[in-house]
Amino acid sequence: MTSPPPAAAPPGGALGATTDVSFLLQHTAHVLTTRMTAALAEIGMSPREHCVLAHAAQQDRTQAQIAELSDLDKTTMVVTADSLEKAGLAERVPSPTDRRARIIRVTESGAEVVRKGQAIVDRVHQEVLDALAEPERAVFVAALSGLATGLLAEPVECPEVVRRPRQSRK
Repeated sequence: MTSPPPAAAPPGGALGATTDVSFLLQHTAHVLTTRMTAALAEIGMSPREHCVLAHAAQQDRTQAQIAELSDLDKTTMVVTADSLEKAGLAERVPSPTDRRARIIRVTESGAEVVRKGQAIVDRVHQEVLDALAEPERAVFVAALSGLATGLLAEPVECPEVVRRPRQSRK
């Protein structure tokens, strides 16, 4: 069941306490995630697999480095790397600088999947931006980037463990 949309400011009106910024960010992030998941399913990939594969394709990186870049815990990273390896899209090779670490190297077929996946990701992102009027696009991206690199760049310390909302597995 979907929550009703939050009260919003009238066009050109001031935003205030009645604007539920949490709902707006969480809802749009969730819907974007479902759109991205459905789109990447066209090539048999999940957003997580694409993210890991794309980071690995950029340069030699260890599993730990890719996990950090992809915001994945160790267990999820191992399961994802196992899946990519089983599909023949990546392989783990020993790190030349740390014998305890493994580099995730993208195979030739994995590189092709990264190219196809990135085209899909770019298409979905462009669809989102195209839903905004042209003058709003740059303002939206600048505002969101400002939050992501400013006030909302890092989680704050809090007494309770904050978990991300569970994604439905329908």
